[in-house]
Amino acid sequence: MACFTVSLAEAIVVKVVEKKIAKKEKLAESDHRSSAEKPIIPLSTRLGWLSKLLFGGSALLAFEHVWHGEVVPWFPFLTAMNDPADAMEMLTEIGTVGVGMAALVTAIWFAMSKTALHIVGRPGLRGSKL
Repeated sequence: MACFTVSLAEAIVVKVVEKKIAKKEKLAESDHRSSAEKPIIPLSTRLGWLSKLLFGGSALLAFEHVWHGEVVPWFPFLTAMNDPADAMEMLTEIGTVGVGMAALVTAIWFAMSKTALHIVGRPGLRGSKL
């Protein structure tokens, strides 16, 4: 009913963190005192991947819920909010299905991010552009 709200909330938080980290990376890049080697794929780029996965999944789930009439364009927007018993069922779904999906997407992103760093960091690919 409203499981997409968990992914949407995580996507918003990730986007804010991504913007802050991108700003810090830009400052570190312009600061010539930094002698540390620049990361192959910046963290802000990888966080961008996560936010796109989460926003896209949330949009598709929201569309599916609109399609089935669970989300409507008038207040209270979620049809489950009309009845307290349905509201409890909705909160249970958010806590189980919504959190589970968001955690799974984040775990897949983590594996994808580590794999991308490993592939790009290979000696043969280090100087080439992908």
